[in-house]
Amino acid sequence: MAGLIDSHCHVQNLEGDDRERAFDAAREAGVEGFLLPAVTLDQADDLLAMCHRHEDAWCALGTHPHDASGWQEGDVERLRSLAADPKVVAIGECGLDFHYDNSPRDVQDRVMRQQWELAIELGLPVVVHNRDSNDAMLEVVADPAFADLQADFHSFAGGLEMARVLIERGFYLGFTGMITFPKGDNVREVIPELPRDRELVETDTPYLAPVPYRGRKNEPAYVVEVAKRLAEERGETYEAICRRTGENFFRLFPKAAAG
Repeated sequence: MAGLIDSHCHVQNLEGDDRERAFDAAREAGVEGFLLPAVTLDQADDLLAMCHRHEDAWCALGTHPHDASGWQEGDVERLRSLAADPKVVAIGECGLDFHYDNSPRDVQDRVMRQQWELAIELGLPVVVHNRDSNDAMLEVVADPAFADLQADFHSFAGGLEMARVLIERGFYLGFTGMITFPKGDNVREVIPELPRDRELVETDTPYLAPVPYRGRKNEPAYVVEVAKRLAEERGETYEAICRRTGENFFRLFPKAAAG
C-alpha cells in the first residue's frame, strides 16, 4: 500500500549534513518516498549518487527554464544516456518561467520542447515548471506532437481555467505549501475540479514552506502539512490522502515502483 510521498523536493539544495538530516526527519514524520528534480544536467551525478544511497528516493533529470541558456548541443543525447539509470523516473524539471526571464523565452520554449520530445521517446513523464507563462504553455500543450505526453505540473498555481485544460489532458497537478497560504485561493479553487487520481503533494524544498513553517527553509517533512490541508479541503482523512497521493505518484512514475 502506498504512503505519503514528497513528489518534488530539491534536497540537493540543502547544505552538507542537512541533506541526510532532512531525509531522516521526513521518514520520522511518516514520509515514505522522495522525488528529487534537477535544474541542470550538471546536478545529475550528485542526484544519482544521493538516490542510490536511499532506496526511497528517485530523481528527475533535465534543465529548468532559468538555466535553459546553458543547454548545449549534445545535451539531448547526454540526457538520454542518463535516463537509462533505474533511479531516473522522469525528465525535468523543465518548462517556462516568464516571471524572471532568466533565459530568453524562445530559448526556454526550444529547450522545453526538446526535453518533452525525449520524454515521449523514452516513455517517461515530465516534471513541468510553469510561472507567469500560461498562454505560451497551453500553446505547447496543444501541439499534436505532444499528444502522448505524461506530465506533473508541479507547484501548480495557474488558476482554474488552465487547470481545466490540463485536467482534460489527463495531467497531474502538484500541490505545495501554497495550499496553506491565506492568499492561496488560486490554488485551492482547483481542488473541487481536480480528479482525485490526479493530485500529488510536494514541498518544493527548500522553497514555499507551508503554514505553520512559513519563513523557514522548507524540507520534505513539511509535506505532512500539505497533505493535512488537502485532506481538510477534500473532507477526507489524512490517511486517505497519503494513500491516494502515493498511489497517484507510482501511477505517474511507474519506473519508481519497478525499482
